[in-house]
Amino acid sequence: MKRIFALLLGLAIIAGATAWYVTRRIDPPVETVLSTSLAALQEQNRLSAFAARFVTVVTSTRTQLGFSAEKTLILPAMVRYEVDLARLKQSDLAWDAATKTLSVHLPPLQIAGPEFELGQAREYGSGMVLMALTDAEAALDAQNRAKAREDVIRQAAGETTMRLAREATVRAVERSFAMPLAAAGVEAKVDVTFAGQ
Repeated sequence: MKRIFALLLGLAIIAGATAWYVTRRIDPPVETVLSTSLAALQEQNRLSAFAARFVTVVTSTRTQLGFSAEKTLILPAMVRYEVDLARLKQSDLAWDAATKTLSVHLPPLQIAGPEFELGQAREYGSGMVLMALTDAEAALDAQNRAKAREDVIRQAAGETTMRLAREATVRAVERSFAMPLAAAGVEAKVDVTFAGQ
């Protein structure tokens, strides 16, 4: 009788250990899923979930030798909004088991670019005499390019566009964590915020 009891106890322990092992392999713990998801995001290095197109119109003038010259530049540009995921650390993630909520604290959103569409550029000018006699045209072109860059970055940093870029980035990061958690059998809420918020 004791031998049968010992045999049954041994089988129960083996079955329990096997079930535990299989369960751990099929449904990995939340921490493992989060670590794997974090590593996958970090490998992307930079996440760009939103881009916007702007058109800048800038004018520069120059007076020299009693003459004046003016050039206006109309130039479209693309700007991307990025997050440096290489800066995302384990300490930026917080899992609340009670509410099944994952909090993710992202690095600040960055503006990448602008990338000017030079083939779409339009220029208008006056003061050909001064341009012919001096380097006024090259100087005006350089001033306009610098002004165009500043103007596009100013437009890109506008409140509405930044809000849209943050929302798109939040959705992308939420999916990056929610989908692996759901695949592991964990229905979780993912709350994403940015540094400075």
